[in-house]
Amino acid sequence: MWKNPGVAVAIAPSQLVVGLYVWLEMRWDEHPFVANRFMVRTAKDVAVIQSLGLEGHLYYYPDRSTVEPLPLAPAGAPDPEPVPQQVDAQAALAAEVRRLDQAKKDKRQRQRDAAARADRAWEDAARQTREALLTLTRSPKAAGRILADLSGETAARIAQSQEVLLHLLGDKKDQGPQFHALNVLTLCMLVGKKAGLSERELADLAMAALAHDVGKSKVPPQLFKTSRRKRHEEEFVRQHVMYSTQLASDSGAFSKEALACIASHHEAADGSGWPRGQRETHRLALILAMVNRYDNLCSPEARDVEPLMPAEALAHMFRNESGQHDPALLSSLIKLLGVYPPGTVVQLTDGALALVVAPGPESLRPQVLVYTPEIPKDEAPLVELHTEPDIRVAEAIRPSTLPREVLDWLNPQQRLSYFFSVED
Repeated sequence: MWKNPGVAVAIAPSQLVVGLYVWLEMRWDEHPFVANRFMVRTAKDVAVIQSLGLEGHLYYYPDRSTVEPLPLAPAGAPDPEPVPQQVDAQAALAAEVRRLDQAKKDKRQRQRDAAARADRAWEDAARQTREALLTLTRSPKAAGRILADLSGETAARIAQSQEVLLHLLGDKKDQGPQFHALNVLTLCMLVGKKAGLSERELADLAMAALAHDVGKSKVPPQLFKTSRRKRHEEEFVRQHVMYSTQLASDSGAFSKEALACIASHHEAADGSGWPRGQRETHRLALILAMVNRYDNLCSPEARDVEPLMPAEALAHMFRNESGQHDPALLSSLIKLLGVYPPGTVVQLTDGALALVVAPGPESLRPQVLVYTPEIPKDEAPLVELHTEPDIRVAEAIRPSTLPREVLDWLNPQQRLSYFFSVED
């Protein structure tokens, strides 16, 4: 449960001491620290803050601090004349501050570029996917060609890239069929790459991921809006698997492996799935079924089903449904998304709130967007926790427990959207 940091109290830079939790009232890009609010941990932190000219714009939080500020120097007391060694030290500190500040800006620009690549790629893929899924029933051949081209291009980029990065996207207003399809496509591709699938297998998996739910267009949409369905309604809903497979087959663009994958996207490794209730063993189908389940837990269609936080969805699958999934593939998904998957609101050990926007190379240290209400969200700091040894995730926070102004700024989406960027 997140707790308000309390009331900020103004102090002079000369009162700074290690152990104060401070707020620098200045733009994030005007100082070298990773956030505007943080715990002062070293004498170097003190010296850097004092060099920033923050008179009248420096505060500390008593409830978060472990010490009291130093006494305020008497008004009018003359500053001692600096000795040559102090002048040299101040010059070296100023140079170090400039270096750190530039390094921070360079890293932020790289992060922005990667996120922008993902956003542009998603917009293009969303346009093609929406067009194909909405026209597959009346123009299956043309729609099949669109899906084949997109799947082939995606598989090639994933297979040939050394590094593939997952990104949480910003607010996407429309809720068309492309949202779930692209979420499933993205995670299927990353899990498939980790599992060692060939480029051909990745392309088949991509085709199946994009079209696995297209048959829902033949089922009355209101049936998907509630989990309280009568038996005959549930049977009708489950027919979407057959409809999806048939529509994909009619296009002539899907391989038999991709069609089999669509037909099995609700089957399970232990035979508890549907529509056939058979033990599924094919890796492509197991990947699609697992990823489809995860995204449905996070973003359920039924309005009477509470969406799970990403971390809750993974925990639920591991604890309650592990028999339904291939253990190696489920482990791969958990490692891919991390303990705190994209979309999770967290509190950091320095007390700051943040939104997880991407996994990190270490499961417990994702990339986070730090809550910085004094600046717009698109200018806020992105912190890669694996590069910050003094900052970790303390706990995941349920968004409903946050104050409205915090929730409005962080804006964690009830329906997550994510996509990838590649580093060649």
